[in-house]
Amino acid sequence: MPNQFPIDLKQFKKLSLDPRNPKLSEDQKAALLANIQLLRDVIVLFTATGAARGVSGHTGGAYDTVPEVCILLALFQNSNDFFPVVFDEAGHRVATQYLLAALDGELPVEHLMHYREANSKLPGHPELGLTPGVKFSSGRLGHMWPMVNGVALANKDKTVFCLGSDGSQQEGNDAEAARLAVAQNLNVKLLIDDNDVTIAGHPSQYLKGYSVAQTLEGHGLKVVQVDGENIEALWGAVCTVIAHQGPAAVVCKRVMAPGIPVIEGSTHGHDVIPVKAALEYFKKRGLPDYSALYSEIKAAGSPYLYLGTSKEVGANRVVFGEAVNMVLDGLSKEEAASKVMVIDSDLEGSTGLKVIHQKHPEVFIPSGIMERGNFSAAAGFGFAPDKFGVFSTFSAFLEMVISEVTMARLNNCNILSHFSHAGVDEMADNTCHFGVNNMFADNGLSDVLSYLYFPADAAQMVAVVKKVFFQRGIRFVFSTRSKVPWILKEDGSRYFEGDYEFVPGKDEVILEGTAGYVVSFGEMLYRSYDAVLRCRQEGLDVGLINKPTLNVVDEQVLRKVGASPFVLVVESFNQKTGLGSRFGTWLLERQLTPKYGYMGTTKEGCGGLWEQIPYQNLDPQSIILKIKQLSQ
Repeated sequence: MPNQFPIDLKQFKKLSLDPRNPKLSEDQKAALLANIQLLRDVIVLFTATGAARGVSGHTGGAYDTVPEVCILLALFQNSNDFFPVVFDEAGHRVATQYLLAALDGELPVEHLMHYREANSKLPGHPELGLTPGVKFSSGRLGHMWPMVNGVALANKDKTVFCLGSDGSQQEGNDAEAARLAVAQNLNVKLLIDDNDVTIAGHPSQYLKGYSVAQTLEGHGLKVVQVDGENIEALWGAVCTVIAHQGPAAVVCKRVMAPGIPVIEGSTHGHDVIPVKAALEYFKKRGLPDYSALYSEIKAAGSPYLYLGTSKEVGANRVVFGEAVNMVLDGLSKEEAASKVMVIDSDLEGSTGLKVIHQKHPEVFIPSGIMERGNFSAAAGFGFAPDKFGVFSTFSAFLEMVISEVTMARLNNCNILSHFSHAGVDEMADNTCHFGVNNMFADNGLSDVLSYLYFPADAAQMVAVVKKVFFQRGIRFVFSTRSKVPWILKEDGSRYFEGDYEFVPGKDEVILEGTAGYVVSFGEMLYRSYDAVLRCRQEGLDVGLINKPTLNVVDEQVLRKVGASPFVLVVESFNQKTGLGSRFGTWLLERQLTPKYGYMGTTKEGCGGLWEQIPYQNLDPQSIILKIKQLSQ
């Protein structure tokens, strides 16, 4: 890492703009354009380090909105009439917040080169209290505008700004926020980057009829639509909405990542800029060749070698879609279209649905960032006894659809939900993307049973999907963002292949033990397996149970482990709400009283990827320590 930041941020010119004068002078225009170019260069420079170290980084959105940010900074410099925080409802534009922290002197500018690195305090979404200079936590898409309404209610003498996006505006939260803002005539001004790009594609193509400007006008906001790259027009639009008494929005039309070779206008602009593209950009700009800078950055691989598992790894979140295709391959196209509907929420490439879209388009519905509505649509398709809806999104978003899950239960709907990115493993986006409250899905009463499945590896994922796909009711399947190895038998063969058959509700004895048992599932099973095998090498005869059905008691296995000296539940779910918080109750209800412990996620994240697990003290060495404590 260089001792000095390669681009001099001191070139940034502090500018004061008065919104009562909607025409820029030549000097003001020149200063604004220079600031915009400077900050865009900086964003490309340091976000590309995320590509170099393999932790992603989301360049395009932050790069896009630099003109709006520069205008807001000039407004804040001019008057105290504005609430001086650049709120942003698109958390992936976190590079903006880190850059602002550096401009304010709260964050050493050199530290930007550690973007999204583990323990750098620069994770993939802004987190208040973690990063010096960051003034709010964004959460996920669409969460900020409702909160900004509250800020405006608490500061009625101020104008409050919020950066928006066409993606975040798809969320139902924003529709509710718009209605409140209009009803209360809040002095909230939105500056919305409408670049027609989200993760899965272009809203103009997959969500026909959707218009940011018309939607907001329909809610009653004043809306000015403008070319976001025309600085004079943009400034004039900002002045117009400031002069308007009440909520208003500037909708900035632009292509994604304007001026960046390779990713301009493409869905690739949503994620991090590749190093090669960044170098092309710098060459085009006449800036120095930073190749040596990026070549010094290496991805940090986990040095740990696990016992009991394969060196090869598989992506369960992708295998889910491949397993669904195996089921659909057994049907004619007509029968599949009649019986099955798969709906996406702009994450098909991340949750395994893309392969279904490609191979079985007859069942596939591409949709927007509308988790509640899409879940209910899948449930409604499965309203008839012989029809089955399939829904998928990130596990962190499960918390957004709990009410819709209840409605699906009340209507006896058939729906298979895949919630990927469960737990904390490889969560560079950090705390707001932790899928740690998945047990909330088990919110039905005792007279209605739904199933929560968390396969341990790719082979078990296939076995689970094939077994439960056409079962009635609500079924949840979880997977991690991270790839996981295959669980191996003592002879080296794969545990969940060959003559293995998945039985819903059945716990699986991986290893018998007399000293006590570890109970685990999902991506924590292979880590627990390693810990158990190492304990056994030391003469401590510990057993291991895989619990792929999380919310159903297997009476036989429960009594087996309950009769042993200790039970340790190991998971990466929230320790407050996960399996461990209820497993002890199950034991006590049956008068089973072994020593009991449970390990889960307890802390906000540290960024990075694999580093999240040891940071939560869930690595094999921590598991071994807990085993030894319980066995004493």
